[in-house]
Amino acid sequence: MSPTAELSAATHGAPPANLDQVLCDLKTCANAGWLRRLDYAFAEFVARRAVGNAPLVTVTAALAAMMEGRGHTCIELAAWAAEPFDVRLASAKEAPSDEARAAGAALARLIPADAHEWAAQLRATGVVCDASAADHNEPLVLAGTTLYLRRFWRHEGDVATGIAARVAQTIPLDNDAVRMWLQKLFKPVTDANQPDWQRVACAVALRRHFTLVTGGPGTGKTYTVARLLALLFATAASGSEPRIALAAPTGKAAARLTASISSALENLDVALANGLHTRDLASMIGPAQTLHKLLGARPDTARLRHDAVNPLDVDVVVVDEASMIHLGMMAALLNAIPPHARLILLGDKDQLASVEAGAVLADLCNDTGVSLYDASTRDYIQATTGFQLGEPGSARSSGLAQQAVMLTESRRFAGAIGRLAKHINNGDVAEAEAVLSTQDDAEARWLVTPTPAAIVQLASHGGANTAGGYASYLQVIAARADNPEHDRWALDVLTAFDRFRVLCALRDTAWGVSGLNEAIRQKLAHDRLISASGEWYEGRPVLVTRNDAELGVSNGDVGIALRGPSGDALRVYFADGTTLRSVLCSRLAHVETAFAMTVHKSQGSEFGHTALVLPPEQSAVLTRELLYTGVTRARTQLTLVSANRETLAYAIAQRTDRTSALGRRLEAATLGPNNPL
Repeated sequence: MSPTAELSAATHGAPPANLDQVLCDLKTCANAGWLRRLDYAFAEFVARRAVGNAPLVTVTAALAAMMEGRGHTCIELAAWAAEPFDVRLASAKEAPSDEARAAGAALARLIPADAHEWAAQLRATGVVCDASAADHNEPLVLAGTTLYLRRFWRHEGDVATGIAARVAQTIPLDNDAVRMWLQKLFKPVTDANQPDWQRVACAVALRRHFTLVTGGPGTGKTYTVARLLALLFATAASGSEPRIALAAPTGKAAARLTASISSALENLDVALANGLHTRDLASMIGPAQTLHKLLGARPDTARLRHDAVNPLDVDVVVVDEASMIHLGMMAALLNAIPPHARLILLGDKDQLASVEAGAVLADLCNDTGVSLYDASTRDYIQATTGFQLGEPGSARSSGLAQQAVMLTESRRFAGAIGRLAKHINNGDVAEAEAVLSTQDDAEARWLVTPTPAAIVQLASHGGANTAGGYASYLQVIAARADNPEHDRWALDVLTAFDRFRVLCALRDTAWGVSGLNEAIRQKLAHDRLISASGEWYEGRPVLVTRNDAELGVSNGDVGIALRGPSGDALRVYFADGTTLRSVLCSRLAHVETAFAMTVHKSQGSEFGHTALVLPPEQSAVLTRELLYTGVTRARTQLTLVSANRETLAYAIAQRTDRTSALGRRLEAATLGPNNPL
């Protein structure tokens, strides 16, 4: 046990202290980086309104705010009562000062050793609402011994009840007609005992107003949804064709969804009812939007244009990259979709959770799988697809489980990248290292303990048995004279840039985004591939960091600064599939250079060759989910760059653990009448 832990354990559960001293100790913890300034400000806000044991509720408020900042939507008092407060607060990277250690230990003494006693004291402070009692707009909510910031209690309830209501609505169907159209849209069934889960997903999505389709890269999620959209048009009555909205959390993911759906529909070549053809559907549906744009986000207010009072004018909403959706956004989406409309979520449950609080997709996927399909669902699947799933594996299945389909066969990753991703998900360090250590496999390679110069060389010019680095897209820029059509040339530049990307686990340090961006820029300037001076130069890749509706750019968009058709002022060009848009560089205030970007920011994107950089130090950021997400951004080639061998094993062993009660509330809301909690 550390000295800090020993000090806390000896004094755990002591009587409350003076409120001013508690606030002083919290400020010391904030100065040490253990708390955010925002956490302290919220605690102070609660303190000035509390009665009874104000010191305890003040510390608790700081905890709740801090945990929200770390991605959690609630805190379990039992977990905090069982482990010293200051040990949980302490930074893993820096040794705390004596002053911070003392402040943390003093705060730890306020926490009761029993979670129920803690909860009872909180309820008597006037700033904590019991979930089962009347609501008087208290800033904190207690459900048993689970504590929420007020807005997250509401968000979680909105998501649970919204999904429960949708999975409870059964849509009348003609099973024979569904089966006929599935036979036209998919290849013939060769073995009734080997289900085509893409076909099953389409059938399942027809019967209720909510469907979840999850699977890793290359398992055909958008391929499946393209056929589902065709199926919806094919089975619709004449004159009542569905109004469909496609969306994704980021602009890049929305552009990829548009391109994938359009390609799949154009290649389907099936004549539908009412004179429609699959190749015509993409233009009828329209391009995907970001969720912010779909819901009507405005720069001057946090209120969205569309909500329960002013719902979206749609019949079907398809959202890709659902792992990136935080709890508040999911609640807003469910509130804005009219009750009659279908919501279809696509995502990879093993990817990184959202940057903001919540891990909604992971929570939704906790209790899904073929073993949880009940007899009614199995009979329906057999009637519409011809596949026999056997007897139910569980006597207790929620409505949500009936509307979830997992795609498992990857058509993209059959080689080393796919094997590596699987071993990472399984937590198998030895097998993951074995894949990376096979030097004759150019698909996935491991660069261990490289010099900084070697990393920059790889990024700039590629290396042995690897495709060229950023020099490749800069060569396309230099060859502008060979392509007189400006827009075609600009698209070629953007396409070439996406053939390679450096992804980092961290933002700061020499092994992070800031350090590598500058080192790569200097190398390219030294080699005279870009300008050596100035903030803006032709070829500068940039990542948009804030939505700007006026400019038509979204957080996550990646573009490149290029000269206009007449060689005039630099503009940043962005690609939406084959559509090009541009903005004057001088108007883009919220961008950063993007030779290197975080794994988080890369979600929704794919690159031909990905160089994934792991830092030398162990960090809470290094998790299995981050590693898996970074690895699966590589389409054909991966280079894992690690400062040492230990960080790979450390990352595989660390699971993302976000505290949430959404799973419990979903289960309570969606269990059928024959399966009471």
